Amino acid sequence: MRKTRIGHMKQAVRESRAARAGVEMVMVRQDVRFALRTLMKSPGFTAVIVVTLALGIGANTSIFTLVNAVLLQSIPVERPEQLIVPQWSAHNWPKTSAVYNSGDCWRDTGPVGACYLSFPMFTNIKDRRDLFASATAFAGPATLDLAGNGQAGIATAELVSGDYFETLGVRPAVGRTLIAADDQNGAAPVAVLDYAYWQGAFGGNPDVVGRAIRLNNVLFTIVGVADQSFTRLAPGWWQNLYVPLTQGKVLGLGWAGDEHDSKSWWLTVVARLRPGVKRTQAGAAVDLLFRNATTHGADPAWETNDDPRMELAPAQQGLVGFRPLFSKPLLLLEAAVALVLLIACANVAGLMLVRSTSREREMAVRFALGASRSRVIRLVLTESLLLALLGAAVGALLAYVGAHALVAFTSANWFPLRINVQPDTRVLLFTIGAGLATGIVSGMAPAVRVARMRAAVEFHRGTTARWLSATHAGRARRLGLGGVLVVVQVGLSIVMLTSAGLMLRTLGELRSVDPGFDTRNLLLMWIDPSLAGYNKAHVESFYEDLQQRLAALPGVESASYSSDALLDGSLQTLEIRVDREPSKQSVKAQVLMVGPQYFTTMRLPVLRGRSLSLPDVRGGLPVALVNEVFVREFLNGRDPIGRYFASGHQQWEIVGVLRNAKYDSLTKKDKPTVYFPLINGPAVFALRTDTPPATLIPAVRKTAHDLDENVPVIRVQTQSEVIDQGLFVERLLARVLGVFSGLGVGLACIGLYGLVSYETASRTQEIGVRTALGAQQSDVLWLFLRQGVMVMLLGLAVGVGAAALATQLLTSMLYGVKPLDPGTFIAVPILLFGIGLAASLLPAARAARVDPAVALRSE
Repeated sequence: MRKTRIGHMKQAVRESRAARAGVEMVMVRQDVRFALRTLMKSPGFTAVIVVTLALGIGANTSIFTLVNAVLLQSIPVERPEQLIVPQWSAHNWPKTSAVYNSGDCWRDTGPVGACYLSFPMFTNIKDRRDLFASATAFAGPATLDLAGNGQAGIATAELVSGDYFETLGVRPAVGRTLIAADDQNGAAPVAVLDYAYWQGAFGGNPDVVGRAIRLNNVLFTIVGVADQSFTRLAPGWWQNLYVPLTQGKVLGLGWAGDEHDSKSWWLTVVARLRPGVKRTQAGAAVDLLFRNATTHGADPAWETNDDPRMELAPAQQGLVGFRPLFSKPLLLLEAAVALVLLIACANVAGLMLVRSTSREREMAVRFALGASRSRVIRLVLTESLLLALLGAAVGALLAYVGAHALVAFTSANWFPLRINVQPDTRVLLFTIGAGLATGIVSGMAPAVRVARMRAAVEFHRGTTARWLSATHAGRARRLGLGGVLVVVQVGLSIVMLTSAGLMLRTLGELRSVDPGFDTRNLLLMWIDPSLAGYNKAHVESFYEDLQQRLAALPGVESASYSSDALLDGSLQTLEIRVDREPSKQSVKAQVLMVGPQYFTTMRLPVLRGRSLSLPDVRGGLPVALVNEVFVREFLNGRDPIGRYFASGHQQWEIVGVLRNAKYDSLTKKDKPTVYFPLINGPAVFALRTDTPPATLIPAVRKTAHDLDENVPVIRVQTQSEVIDQGLFVERLLARVLGVFSGLGVGLACIGLYGLVSYETASRTQEIGVRTALGAQQSDVLWLFLRQGVMVMLLGLAVGVGAAALATQLLTSMLYGVKPLDPGTFIAVPILLFGIGLAASLLPAARAARVDPAVALRSE
């Protein structure tokens, strides 16, 4: 009996809860329908709110889309959580190893570290079948000369082991992928195309399977196309095709080792853990294997006290690609757009406060008829949430356009970017979450106002409710909730404008750096005859002939070449000993190999001695020039002419001293640099022009093609474009922060304009009384202008204090500018105060022109 009564009681409770839930659902549907009808009655108000929120949410979603694509998206392979990357660290670099760093993983654990390994070490890891279900290795990308698909061109190839696609679980879109047999010595050369490259270069033709192409004059057969979703393991980087590791030597890639070469570390290894094996367990076994091989082998890479170690990092974290370059700027931009969204929320809250004033009588009637305070507050929040979700829907469309525009800007101004910015579940959830949070935040202010409302009072107040204050004390008026919201908008705008100003100052400082040579009217062309099969003797004559032809072009003053382009990020270094003293400790110097007339073409002055001549280059004479820093640091200011320095068994005589010039970056200090004659290898031709250099690009390409159509021109750029690429991150931050700052300032000024406008409208009778009693237009003007000025000054004070804290986060991104730069912190508040004063002056001036008779009849 007792159990029966308890059962009935539980059933009754469940039915009661279900009934209450049903009533709640009915009430929610009623609130939504009423909110929609209310919003449809005010289309102008609704449109303004939706557009404001769409801008804020869209900006946030567009940046989050990039953050998701660069930092959060999983590797596009099968079960990526099972993949690991071996990474090593030690107190010193390995002594006996030639290393090739592909840039797939950057290591910051310990003094030194990386993830590239030798082929024998890859084999040892792969053989641990008790730990790994499979393992693969890759290297590159390598720049190759491609022929067989129209005019000779350049293709980038990833060298991969035969089980690369099988290990990753990547299926072919057309044909097949590589297999283990393709990676055997003596196997026929085959290649797999990247999907995007197949679409662009081959028109997506499925008949491409079986077609022959030439890579560095080696005949390859295309056997398939990789799946569309797969680009590369490390985000951002990309390649055109995949070839087996064993083809590295066949293609003439000097950095490619073989299966017996333990001194060449050039492979990045990725392994898939066997089910049931923990990463820490496999890591301990591989660490022991690595330490034994590198400290106790036949030719150890380290001493025992160098403490080499190896750990297994998740592939998602280990293969970083270009994440380290963009992670901090993206997070900074995400913080900036979050401020934009806060400004938009404050703006919308202010507008909804104004609108709530016109609905005071409606709310009073609801209270009088018995509506609970919570029900009315829920109605207000429902309207706010509907507006926010509408804004989120429009913002999602803006975000799609914005994210693709940022990728296009990056590709056009830096290098072609391959990231997936298509909206996924994470982006969708972020957009919905941003909409819900925005709706709640922007609806809180009118909800609080409704919660404080009393029905009887509102019936007696009529329509003269005040937004900013409820009482007057003489002429003094206290700051109300609406004013606080505008103060917040102004303060956040100061933070954004100051940050943008500091980045603009940084960009200006970088552009004003003296690189040591004349960067104007310089055209650069990258070319590598060895890709077309040229040997050392033929490369020398090819360069000499091409230099003469380029120098003879109309509009060209002089032409020369070098191993690298200055300020493009490339850098070569060499360990040298000065004065041929065997006991002298080696020092590191930057190295640039150049052709005849290089210093004349670059307008890099020779301060002492002589320049390099054509016989120096032709004969490969052991002579070199050094810069001023070299003389100061390595020779203690002694006369360098006729002195020697050596590297290994090779020695060079110093024949001249050059002015200091920036090598790889404008931001780095001048370092010791030596200049050798360039005899072999790829080159960058530099042309000094007396016309805009970009106009000569077609003629330069044609000249190189006419000399040998099989030698592809890798790229042609002006020196100014190269410098801009080096400053890409600073340019991106300055531009995007500038756009978002302008948006934030615009919203803040709209809020200030609305504040003063509402204050003017709500005090129309007061204006009439003041004017009738003899107040002048200037008195009325100052009465309302004072309100805007007070809010602006409070916002500026709050904003300057917040900016002083926030700009400390920019320290690592600034150059030549301090986070508390006085010029920026003075100019930004003055600029914003002027804009805010103009926004306040317009409605204040309108109030001063109000007709007293009309004002007295207004209520």
